[in-house]
Amino acid sequence: MSSVATLCGRLEKLVGSDCVQFSEALLRDYAISGRSPAAVLKPSSAGEVAEIVRFAGAEKLALVACGSRSKLELGMPPQRYDLALDMTGLRQMAHYDPGDLTVSVDAGIPLSELAKTLAANHQFLPLAVPCGETATAGGAIASGIDSALRLQYGTARDFLIGAEFVDGTGRLCKSGGRVVKNVTGYDLHKLLIGSLGTLGVITRLNFRTFPLPESRGVFLAAFPLLDGALNYRACLLKSGLPFSNVEFFDVAFAGRLAENLNQSGIAVEESLAAGGWQVYASFAGNSAVIQRIQRELRERSAQAEALRSQALDEKSSESLSKSLRDAFDWLRHATSNVTLLRLTLPQFTSVDIVELQHLANHPPLSTAFVLRACNVAYLTLISDGEGDQTDTLREQCVAELFSRAEAKKGGTTILHASHQLKDRVSAWGTKRADFPLMQRVKQAFDPQNIFAPGRFLGGI
Repeated sequence: MSSVATLCGRLEKLVGSDCVQFSEALLRDYAISGRSPAAVLKPSSAGEVAEIVRFAGAEKLALVACGSRSKLELGMPPQRYDLALDMTGLRQMAHYDPGDLTVSVDAGIPLSELAKTLAANHQFLPLAVPCGETATAGGAIASGIDSALRLQYGTARDFLIGAEFVDGTGRLCKSGGRVVKNVTGYDLHKLLIGSLGTLGVITRLNFRTFPLPESRGVFLAAFPLLDGALNYRACLLKSGLPFSNVEFFDVAFAGRLAENLNQSGIAVEESLAAGGWQVYASFAGNSAVIQRIQRELRERSAQAEALRSQALDEKSSESLSKSLRDAFDWLRHATSNVTLLRLTLPQFTSVDIVELQHLANHPPLSTAFVLRACNVAYLTLISDGEGDQTDTLREQCVAELFSRAEAKKGGTTILHASHQLKDRVSAWGTKRADFPLMQRVKQAFDPQNIFAPGRFLGGI
C-alpha cells in the first residue's frame, strides 16, 4: 500500500471517510502554483478541525486552510503542502442579534448567504470583496483582500470584533467577543486578517453589522488629461460628501472594464465609452441624499471641465460597482499571462502615475491602472505573447516597481503572477524592518510551522 493511501486511511479513521477526499481530479482543484495536496479534508466542526491540526502536527504534515479557493494563489506558493483543509463544511450562523448590530458566523459561510440574512433585517456587512458570490467569511478575512467600501466603512479591522480559531498545537482559541464594546484582553483576532492561514485556522468570526442604505448611486466623469482627473478626484475627497467609494482609472482599465460589462450583457455607460481618464464616485442614502449628491457632482464636474459626466440609475450603479469590486478577478484572467500588483504610496501624484506607466509600458507589455480609495492602486501588466525575453522584461519591471515604491515609502505586493515569476521575485518584496517580530508571532501561533509554511512574507 502506498504512503498516500496509508495516510488517507488513517485520516478516514480520524474524521470519517465522508470528510476525506483524495481523487486526482479533486486534488488538482486545490493546487497552488501547480502543487497539489495529498488529500482534501472537509471538517464539519471546530472540534474536527482541531483533531486534524493535532494529527498534522504529530505527523509533521503541512496544511493549507481554504474556502471557495478564489484567492488561494495569493502570497507565495507554500514550501510544503500535504493537506488541504476545506472549511466550507462550517457554514452556520451561530448568533445574530439585529438589535445589537452583531453577528457570529462560521468561517465557511458564503458572504452572499450572509448578505441575504442580514438584508432581511435591513442590515449588511461592508465586506465588499472580489468574488463576493462565492467568497466565504473566513477566506475574505484570511486573504486581507481590499473591500470596495473601505473609504466609508474602513477595513475588516474596523468591524471584526472577535474570532475563534485553532492554533498550530490544535488548541481551540478565542479572541474578542460578540459585543461591539470589548475592554479586556488583546485583539489577537486582528492578526488573522491577511495572514493567509499561516497563523491559525479560522473557525468562527464575529462582526459588527450596519444599517442597509435605502438606495445607492454612482456618478462617472471622464477627463481628457491626467491632471484634470486627478484634481477632480482630490476635490471630491476634500468635499466632505459621504462617498462610499471613489476610484480613478486610465483608458486601458476603462476598456477592460467595458469589455467585462459587455461580456456580462450589461450596456456600457456613455461616460465610460467616452475615453480619457475616468473618475467613479459611489454614494448611498435615501432618494433626497442621492439627488443632492448628484446635483453637486454635476456642478463640480462642469467646473473641472469634464469631457463627459453622467449620473447612473440604481440598476446601472449596481452593475458597474460590482464589476469594479470584482476587478481583481477579471483582471487576472484578462489574458493567459497577467501580472497584477497592488501598490500603496503616501500620496499618488500625476508624476508618480506617469512614472509607473513609463516603467511598465514596454512592448509586448502593456498596462491598466486603477487608483482605489485610501491611496491603494492596482497595476496590471498584460502580455499577449510569451517567451524568455518577455518573461525577463516582466521580471525587470516588477523588480523596478518594488524598488520605486519602497523608495517613496510605499509598498508593493504581487496579487497574481505566473509560477515562473514567483520563483524569481517574492510576492512580498524585501523583508521589512519588523520581520523578526513577525517571526516571533508565527512561532507563538504555529510552533511546528505546519500552516502554509513559506506562504507569507520572508518565508513565514
